[in-house]
Amino acid sequence: MKTSQLGSIGPVSRLTIGGGGIGQVWGKTTRQEAVATLRMAINKGINLIDVAPVYGRGEAERVVAEVFAGRLPAQVKITTKCQLGNPPAGDVESLLRTSLQRSLETMALERVDLYLLHSYIIPDGFQLDISPDIQVKMATDWTTYTEAVIPAFEQLISEGLIGNWGITGIGLPSTIIDSLCLTRKPAVVQCISNLLDSPGAIRRYAEDPQPRSIIQTAKTHNIGVLGIRAVQAGALTKALDRDLPSDHPDQVDFSRAEDFRLLAEELDIDPAVLAHQYALSIPHVDSVVLGVKNRAELKQCLAAEKNSPLNSELIKQIDACVP
Repeated sequence: MKTSQLGSIGPVSRLTIGGGGIGQVWGKTTRQEAVATLRMAINKGINLIDVAPVYGRGEAERVVAEVFAGRLPAQVKITTKCQLGNPPAGDVESLLRTSLQRSLETMALERVDLYLLHSYIIPDGFQLDISPDIQVKMATDWTTYTEAVIPAFEQLISEGLIGNWGITGIGLPSTIIDSLCLTRKPAVVQCISNLLDSPGAIRRYAEDPQPRSIIQTAKTHNIGVLGIRAVQAGALTKALDRDLPSDHPDQVDFSRAEDFRLLAEELDIDPAVLAHQYALSIPHVDSVVLGVKNRAELKQCLAAEKNSPLNSELIKQIDACVP
């Protein structure tokens, strides 16, 4: 397994096990299969595990506890997250601390290597263009982020509960870019990394997503990049695993990717494998977070990593497939 330097976090495997799959968010699996999948990942050289309490209501973190029993191998690193929303500034540290402590107890660990803000970051006074009703639970405004969230993360570092902190970069793109240019900046940002440049259904704003600008800005400021949504919620696979209306963003992306699937068929390669190879070929993406829920899916991703990066001519062919 090849490695990359993830900002100040250190060398990590080019693939990361995400909590969505082993937490039973991305389709049905069992605890037994999730445990076997995580063990296989570690045996194959994957050394970064990205979980959160929202994945299966803590199921991903329980899988971590079962696999490691509180004793992480020296090379393995763990991340977790907090979906903070926009509480009063005086409550931020307590909420971040409580969520972290719950995660640590669930995983039977004393610290995590990386703690991420799992909220949209938006300008003060901004209203989400799509589903604004979720804003209070899922969006953190700029002043709260800079004046309360960052100091709270720094306090947790000083206490040795976290190694460093980061953000999930799916908020308003211009604001995410601004956050990466601050003096007090995250160590890591999670960025959309797929051939459609699409966040799909998690996009809540009208502004262009700009994922590659976010990635480039992160690298300019020595911030590590974790690529997410390599197959865009299934839009870049052979078939969606759920029924969606024709105007659903993920269904729209699936339709956009028809020529990509035809190209994959011509190349005699599974489109999901090719999509992961593409994500691993995006410049400055340090590690791609996988949504695998079983060992069969993991084997596909291991094959993709082994045969990446793609050559420039094939990347041009893929890019030409997508309007």
